[in-house]
Parts: sequence; C-alpha cells; structure tokens
Amino acid sequence: MLGKRLPHFLAPDQPASGGAGEDQDLDRPRVHRPDDARRLFWRRALFLLLVVTSMAGLTALLTMSLAGNGIGWGEGLMIACFVATLPWTVIGFWNAVIGFLVMRLSRDPVESVCPIAPGNASRTGSASTAILSCIRNEDVDQVAVNLDAMAADLHQAGRCEGFSIYVLSDTDQPEIAAREEAVFAALHDRWTGHIDIFYRRRSDNSGFKAGNIRDFCERWGAGHDYALVLDADSFMAAPAILDLVARMDANPRLGILQTLVVGMPTVSAFARIFQFGMRLGMRSYTLGSAWWQGECGPYWGHNAILRLAPFAEHCHLPELPGKGPLAGTILSHDQVEAVLMRRAGYEVRVIPRETESFEENPPNLLEFIRRDLRWCQGNLQYLKLLRMPGLYPLSRLQLLLAILMFTSAPAWLAFMATGAALAALNSGEMVQINAAAGLALFATILTMIFAPKIVTVIDILARRELRTAYGGGVRVVVSALTEIVFSALLAPVMAIAVSLFIAGLPFGRAIGWGAQVRETKGLPLGLCASKLWPQTLFGVSGIAFAAWLSPVLIWPLLPVVLGPALAVPLCMVLSRRDVGELALATRLWRLPEETVPPTCLLPLRLPAHASLGVSFAPVGAMFGAEVENAEA
Repeated sequence: MLGKRLPHFLAPDQPASGGAGEDQDLDRPRVHRPDDARRLFWRRALFLLLVVTSMAGLTALLTMSLAGNGIGWGEGLMIACFVATLPWTVIGFWNAVIGFLVMRLSRDPVESVCPIAPGNASRTGSASTAILSCIRNEDVDQVAVNLDAMAADLHQAGRCEGFSIYVLSDTDQPEIAAREEAVFAALHDRWTGHIDIFYRRRSDNSGFKAGNIRDFCERWGAGHDYALVLDADSFMAAPAILDLVARMDANPRLGILQTLVVGMPTVSAFARIFQFGMRLGMRSYTLGSAWWQGECGPYWGHNAILRLAPFAEHCHLPELPGKGPLAGTILSHDQVEAVLMRRAGYEVRVIPRETESFEENPPNLLEFIRRDLRWCQGNLQYLKLLRMPGLYPLSRLQLLLAILMFTSAPAWLAFMATGAALAALNSGEMVQINAAAGLALFATILTMIFAPKIVTVIDILARRELRTAYGGGVRVVVSALTEIVFSALLAPVMAIAVSLFIAGLPFGRAIGWGAQVRETKGLPLGLCASKLWPQTLFGVSGIAFAAWLSPVLIWPLLPVVLGPALAVPLCMVLSRRDVGELALATRLWRLPEETVPPTCLLPLRLPAHASLGVSFAPVGAMFGAEVENAEA
C-alpha cells in the first residue's frame, strides 16, 4: 500500500538506486584476518571433550544416586530423561567459563573471538544500507519515535548519506494501518532531503517476518549492499550502525554480523528483573560461544546487518512438507538463514560486546510465555531441516541444539514424574537415593545453570567503573541473588508451559505470529488464572504429594513446586506498573543506561527515564500536530 503523502515512495517493482554491488565486494582482496583453521579445530575439539566429559560425569553421579537397590526400568527412564536435559546446561556452563577467562585474560576479548577487520567507521563509504523496520499491529507512534531518533543520530553524526529506512508493515487491522500511513508520511516529510524513508504494507502476509524481508529483497534488495534488520521494538545508536557497516565493508566474506542486544530501561518489574539476569549472562556466554563457533555464529533475527546479495540468493526458506503445526512456513527463520548463509561460503559472526544496540523485553509473564512458545514451535520445525544437504557439521549441531533447548522441558517433567511415581508405588522400583551423591549432583547442576551470571557478577565486582554503572557492589550482589531466585521460580513455570504446548502439537495446537504486547499494565486475576492454572495445579499437587508421602520431602522439592504454585500471584504482581516504579526507586536490578542515560536514548522518552527524573531531548516530539494534520 502506498501512502498518498509519500510521492517518492518506490513503486512495487521499481528497484532502489545506489549500492556498490556484490560482485565488486567479492573481487576485493580478503583484508580481514581469518580464523586460524588449526586453532579453531582444536578449540572445537577441546569444547566437545569438555561437554562430553561433563555429561558423562553428571550421568555417572546420577546413577550413583539412584543405585541404592539397583537400576530398574524406572531409574533407567529417569537417567535417560536426565541426559536429555543436559546439553544446554553443560554448554552454557562451559561457554560461561571460557567467556570469563577470555574477559579476564585477553587484551582484546572481542578481537580474540571475532577476528575480523574493524574497518573505518569514521569514513564515508560508497555502500548503500537499508534499515528495515518490520512491524505488525504495533504501537505506531513508538516505532516512529525510535526511527526518528535513529535518523537524528545518523544526521548528527553527518552520516545520513548511504542509508535508507524502510518500514515494512504486515499490519492487518485497518485502524492501525491508517495510523501507520499518517505517522510515517509525517516522518517521511520530516526527513526529506536528509534520509529517504519509505513505507510499504503487504496485503498478503505470507511467510511472516521472513516473508516480509523476502518481499523487500525481491523488490528493492538489488539497490542496496546491506540491510540492517530491526524489530518493532529495536533501537540502535549511530555509532553502532556505522561500526557494523564499516566491518561489512572491510570483510567482503562476512555475510551476517549480529550485535549483542540488550534490554532498554523499563518500568515493568518482570522485564526489569529478567533483563538484568540476561545482561549478566549474555556477555560471558556470547564470548565463550564465539570462541569455538568462530565463523558459524548465531543470527537472532534483529539488530544485525546482512549482506544483501548472498542473502537474497542463498537464504530462501523452504516450505516444510506435511500437515500440522510443524509444516509450512518456518517461524524461527533466523538460525535457518544463518546456516544457509554459512553453506553459501559466507561467515556469520556476533560481536560479543555491548554497543548501544537495544530491544524491549516482554512486560509480563503471559507475554513472555507466548513469545517462548512461538520460538518453541519454530525451533521444533528444525527437525525437518537436519538432513538439509550441504550444511556444515557445526550448522547441523546448532539446529539440533535449538531443538533440544525446548525438548529438555518435557524431559525434565518426565524425570520428575517418574521419580514421583516410583516413590508413590513403594515397590521394588522404589528410588533409594544416595544422599551424598544426590547433594553433590544438585549443587553441581545449580552451579552450572547459574555460571554465566555468576562469572559476570565477579567481573563486574572486579571493575570499579562497572560496579558504579550497575548501582554499586552491594546492589549488584543483592540484585544478582534475587534474580537467581526469580529465575529458579520462573524455570518450572516455563517448563510446564513448553511441555503442554509440545504435547498439543500432534493435535494441531499452534501459536502463530501475532502482535506483541509491549505496554506495562496490571493483569487481572481471571486472565492470569485461566492461563496459569496448569502450573498452579502442578505446584499445589506437588506440595500436597510431598506432605502425604513424607513431609521432609517438601524442602528438596520446594525449588521445583514453589514457582508453579505462586505463578498466578507472581504474574499479577510483577505486571503492575506501580511495582515496577517501586523497583526503579530501590535501584535494584539497575542497568548502566539508568545510572548514566546515553544521549542516544533520550529522544525515546522512555517511561523508566521519566520516573528517574531524566531530562529529555526534543527529538521525537513531532508526532502530535503534524500527524493530526496529516490525518485531517
């Protein structure tokens, strides 16, 4: 759909102008320092050895714990389920350990795991970059404010030339679509003569977000060298954008370059605690994974830059055969596009450093679950892609691990259910626990699960500037400990949701791709109870079962059953805005962007910054009278 206020908007089949062209890039000499193949081989071999040895040791420890009166069918089933839960835990642990060592011992941690030429971000190049904002039934005004601030940041840096912004809409609600036309027409007029801004709405939303970007590639991709892919809630500062473009210019075999995305300051208590934990875990985890993944890195679908010519040619997503929720369009498109780009001979890398690349996180538990279930359905579709021809072995492993990330949830529930059944039967299959081995296993697993966060806390406490940025040493420790409790309560709630969803897939249950809720507002009791009653039933039944069998069992089972039992009140309380305001006031779970708000974020007028008394820049205030006039 073409807005009437956009006289220069591109016609559907008219390619954009500009762009240096992919062939020229490929003819240039390879100027970045490639990974040493032998070094990368030994890194991967060592990592595989660490993971396999750890899994074997943990399995042996569980076997010792259960072998009091021999290993029967029940104990054997428990061991098998336990092994199925291990890959992500063990890999996460060793990623964190390696990442911590890189952080503390390397002179340049990022360069040591991402050995590509940095390029010259201060030099104006000839490349053309399309900034793609993919939206569907979103808060139009907030999307426009984000894009307006990004354009202003590029303009202030004197670097608008070579950039175009495309708003790619899949909105299917007429009233929101009308608002989009008015708002983005005003944005277009505001930046005329500085940076081109185009708006397109598809009437056919085939392929979801991946189809939206595919449509852009077919219509206008030939006119640009790179595409910076954004979600509706994404924001990137000009230095981060220019750094990505410079690195792509300097490394012609680099196909996808992913930034380390961090959460924006928020007034949602749920998102605030969650993204503090993510902030702690992601840095060491990403450094460690980049150490052994090398040029087969991740792509998370947003806040990343793509080399358009090979992406358009090689990253077509197949329609999956068959019927049911795992057939048809691929929902989790990003990792598939990454492995296809790698199959084409291009590198996929992540910059494991915080570079003013932001996103918003779900504001409440129900929205968090909905997002996770969409990822679950998409990742399980990879089962049909594991035998795709031509993939690198590491790429197949990445697809498999993405599947195991979600299948570990029902495996964990089956482990718990089998143990409870054996205990209730009180038969020859009765589980006889070796207390010492069981305690050692429990402590080891907990350490491995929380290792990414623990090592980052250690790193923060060891650096004065980081301690100050996160609110001080005492607040860092208290925030980390309470976040670990929060994560422990949340994990079984999510495991139950994922398990029930997977159980429903054979019967046609699917999640689809709807608009995300981003507003922070309290959720009513009825809604929370209707969505979380399975978790509540699981938690209350677990406590009652333990009390009936032996009251002393309540304490070891508490980490498993307490979160589900409290799911409804936790969901309600943490969704309330006043609770989020209180969390802000305590300065717990504080982010560096709250201690010293970056200039680039001020035009966004974030509610969290308003609550902290931050003075805002005037940019972004233009969507009042101008938009009303456009609508009139």
